[in-house]
Amino acid sequence: MLILSHDVFNERSGTVIAMPLTSQSQPAGYPLTWQVPLSVLPKQSWIKISQVRTLSTERLGDRLGQLAEDDLRVIVDGLTELIG
Repeated sequence: MLILSHDVFNERSGTVIAMPLTSQSQPAGYPLTWQVPLSVLPKQSWIKISQVRTLSTERLGDRLGQLAEDDLRVIVDGLTELIG
């Protein structure tokens, strides 16, 4: 999962706002999905921008990587494009 919400929100609410990741190649391109740079995660992955969800912080495991601010901005821009 790509966690979008701020740490303060996550701690106070007990939830996170997130987008799922998949290692399956995605035929739908941007802005529905976005390919994560190979250097970020152990496996080639895609973020499913169109599938935003809220999860309990109890369901989260260890952090596997972190996107650069510019990459995160691309994800948010894709979401903005989808919701108009």
